[in-house]
Amino acid sequence: MENQAVLYEVQDQVAIITLNEPDSRNALSSSIRKGLWDAFSRLRDDSNAKVGIVTGIGKAFCAGAHLKEFAENKTAVPDRNIMPMLNRNIWVNKPVIAAVNGDALGGGFLLAQTCDLAIAADNARFGMPEARWGRGAPWSVPLLNMIPQRIWMEMALTGQLIDANRAYSIGLLNDVVPIASLMERSMELAQSIAAGAPLTIAATHKMVYLATEMGRTAAWETADAIFEKVYESEDALEGPLSFKEKRPPNWKGR
Repeated sequence: MENQAVLYEVQDQVAIITLNEPDSRNALSSSIRKGLWDAFSRLRDDSNAKVGIVTGIGKAFCAGAHLKEFAENKTAVPDRNIMPMLNRNIWVNKPVIAAVNGDALGGGFLLAQTCDLAIAADNARFGMPEARWGRGAPWSVPLLNMIPQRIWMEMALTGQLIDANRAYSIGLLNDVVPIASLMERSMELAQSIAAGAPLTIAATHKMVYLATEMGRTAAWETADAIFEKVYESEDALEGPLSFKEKRPPNWKGR
């Protein structure tokens, strides 16, 4: 039976992954964590999906760790694979968009961070309240390449939340929209990506992540190597030809 804690459906080449435990504010229960592992694995292997969107049902995107489960299980040091972390312990070489419909706290903030792009409803808030509960946020390291150090430090030390508009102003989000427009805007972005040449999209995705691990010269060399196969593909000829013939390109992914 399909895990109902995390829903998966494909619309127009976009996989929509929905956290579906609104009564617990989509906290990272064992069922949601398993559902996310299953959903990301499915997206990785799904030939019908070119892009993913992660969102939540209810007033929260994801409230973070399920503290009641942590207390009951006497969880001390969390296993590094306690939840899927895109581009760390699971690689999905397809762009994933966070459609943040409400609070993204703790591990929920992590989930939004590890997506490639993020759009938030104007009521969304972000934060890492771990200092208030004696826990920790080693998972916040991706913020190194997303926001200024002093804001990262402020959020981690105080546990205070920032709203969507501030998150956008510091570069954490790609867009902020009214909650009623969240999925429409997210689908619009996803479909604009899905319309692109698949080999170029995959290579670009890989390039950006590898470049963040390197200096500039090494990143250039790596990018050239990644795109060599793209330039040699049929699609690399199809793109200019379709432009010349004034028609939509027919991508083959080879």
